[in-house]
Amino acid sequence: MGNAMPEPRPPMRPEAIVKNQGYSVTSSDWLRAEVSDYEMTRIFAAMAPAAVLTAAVFYIDAFTTIESAIAVLYVVALLLAAPILTRRGTVVFTVGCGVLALVAYVVAHSDDVDVQSLLRLVVALSALTITSMLIQRTDLAHEQLIRANQALFESESRYRSIFEQSRVALWERDYSLVREFLHSLRSRGISDFRAYAAENPDVAIEAMSLIRTIDANGAARELLGLLPAEALPMSLYPYLSTDAESIVDMLDCVFCDRDSYEGKFRITSRDGMVRDVLLSLRFPSDPSAFKRIAVGMFDITQRENTQRALRDAQAELATAARAATVGALSASLAHELNQPLGAIVVNAQTLLRWLDKKPPDLEAARHSAERMIRDGQRASDIILNARTILKPDRRIPQDVRIDELVEETRALMDHELLRENVLLVTDVEKGLPTVSAVRIEIQQVLINLISNGIQALAGKAGGDRVIHVRLGQSVPDALSLTVRDTGEGISPAIMSKLFDPFFTTKSTGMGIGLSICRHIMEGIGGNLTAANHDLGGAVFEMTIPIRATQ
Repeated sequence: MGNAMPEPRPPMRPEAIVKNQGYSVTSSDWLRAEVSDYEMTRIFAAMAPAAVLTAAVFYIDAFTTIESAIAVLYVVALLLAAPILTRRGTVVFTVGCGVLALVAYVVAHSDDVDVQSLLRLVVALSALTITSMLIQRTDLAHEQLIRANQALFESESRYRSIFEQSRVALWERDYSLVREFLHSLRSRGISDFRAYAAENPDVAIEAMSLIRTIDANGAARELLGLLPAEALPMSLYPYLSTDAESIVDMLDCVFCDRDSYEGKFRITSRDGMVRDVLLSLRFPSDPSAFKRIAVGMFDITQRENTQRALRDAQAELATAARAATVGALSASLAHELNQPLGAIVVNAQTLLRWLDKKPPDLEAARHSAERMIRDGQRASDIILNARTILKPDRRIPQDVRIDELVEETRALMDHELLRENVLLVTDVEKGLPTVSAVRIEIQQVLINLISNGIQALAGKAGGDRVIHVRLGQSVPDALSLTVRDTGEGISPAIMSKLFDPFFTTKSTGMGIGLSICRHIMEGIGGNLTAANHDLGGAVFEMTIPIRATQ
């Protein structure tokens, strides 16, 4: 593999080190190795020099007249035996040599004990003890080093396995040169790399060319469209098709000594395919570690395409919502204006009839003209209210007497009530408080409910054709206004859909009247509900808060 990292040489395990000396590891408490007779023979051969030296030192120290620190030579015997013995065996050997030194002293100086010979014994025992302690410490450090090497070997093996087998594109890159370059800019007094890069665009290209590729896994090769045996590019800059801002962001992290970076790039592979990637890396605190930094690239092309499609869909949905709002408002205006405009037409026709009489009935004509003015004003109020719905901040509530509003609405609906032969009966409690609300909104809901009652009674063959309107105060902070007709009632199948927009059971209806009415009531903190009355017919209840929430 081009520029591939060489395979690390595995650290020698403790077993391997002993075997290199010609032994096999066992669980012996005294010797480092003993298994077979052949190996035991080799152990004895290795221990023979130490044993011979020990015996010689003991003989010379005990049975000759040489007056010197002969016992110190036990240290040499201990050093010869230490590679074969365990730490416990080393202690036993040390104690044995010390006992031999004491025995030799007693044998040689039992009759004439002097200070010099005693000092020589103390020096020999001290040297033996110190040497044993140093051997113990060295052996312990050696084992710790072996364990550390083994842990490093296992860690590197795990890292290499993850690096090679991961489906995430992973790179090992050398950032040491670019770090030196960027820090050289700081030493020249440049404190804001972004501003400097904006004034000198070539600095980003120069800096990126200093980042070298060391190794990459298979997923990274696939991302660039490289063959498995193909050499890795030293620089990835030619493959980056992104705006300079992303590159400057990454370089600014190195310039400012930040510990990590994550950003979006676009990679153009060898075959020309463009992919969106999320580049992530962490910078070490040790400058020397910048020679080998792991860089992860996550292919987020599908996610980015999905997000772009979602944004496009949201934009289309917003356009459709605006169109639906305009359509609903137009339908609402058409629905609400149909009544006052129809009343104006009827009153105009009545006016003409009064004028055509011989002589003209001017008084009756005046009343028809006044009703035309009233209906025209109501149409104007409906249009004004529709405009204020689009701008809620301009909807100004006022004190409204609902009992007076009921009577006024009754007068407005007289023509339709007479035409359909429907009787409107009102029941209003005395002493009701005024409510703070937009007058035309409450009246618009009440007119819709009475009109629906008239339509429900229009097809009734016989029986009473009555609409009951009752106004009272059921709770301290709200009034209750109910409209009940004596029609067939509401079918259970359509009760749950009654207030849904554009749901209607009428051949000429648009299905937005009740939806708008509920929206108006909920907009002021009230409510509108529907049910079937026990005595027959449908009943709608408006809950009107005394202080409306706008």
